[in-house]
Amino acid sequence: MSSAVSGSPKPIPRTVTPTVETVLAFVNTRADGSGRQELFGDGDSFAAWLAGRDEFGGEAVVTDADAAVARELRDALVTVLLAHSGDEEGQGEALLRAERHLRRVGSLYPLATVVTAGGVELASPQTGVPRVFGTVLAAVTTLTQSSDWGRIKACRNPPCHFGFLDRTRNGGGLYCSTGCGSQVSMRKHRHRQRHGSGAPSGT
Repeated sequence: MSSAVSGSPKPIPRTVTPTVETVLAFVNTRADGSGRQELFGDGDSFAAWLAGRDEFGGEAVVTDADAAVARELRDALVTVLLAHSGDEEGQGEALLRAERHLRRVGSLYPLATVVTAGGVELASPQTGVPRVFGTVLAAVTTLTQSSDWGRIKACRNPPCHFGFLDRTRNGGGLYCSTGCGSQVSMRKHRHRQRHGSGAPSGT
């Protein structure tokens, strides 16, 4: 049987845990040009999104400036998730800028270690909007300590870039859905036709 192999293969995540859900809920608030709307466009829309999210503290007083901070944090995380899927938008200077921004955010919203008889977790000691950003950072930090972090990716189909959990056995998933994968394949096919070559481009 293929399951009886030597070594310690990484387990394949089968379900979206609450920690994964926290990260995906936050990053999947972008407009994508094909139906999804921007949920952090201003203070009112950010507040409306928070009102339905108990894991972030629920309702809060939100300003347009808070929404701008949320967009910057989210977009930096999306760039990192694109790096996980090997997309060129998540490479080079774009990734360096995103990582620098995340370091700055991490210094502004420190986390607290919560120790109980059942274990240890990170949480935001702040309230209101700062708690939202701290909760996202706590979830990301927790994921980086597990094998799940590299499997949290952003779809390589532009302009989708929807965050998803890669459940493939080898961790090679690139798209959030078969539909996005098909769109990319079709664009490549049309590109080859326009350039007079029926041969695959090698990727």
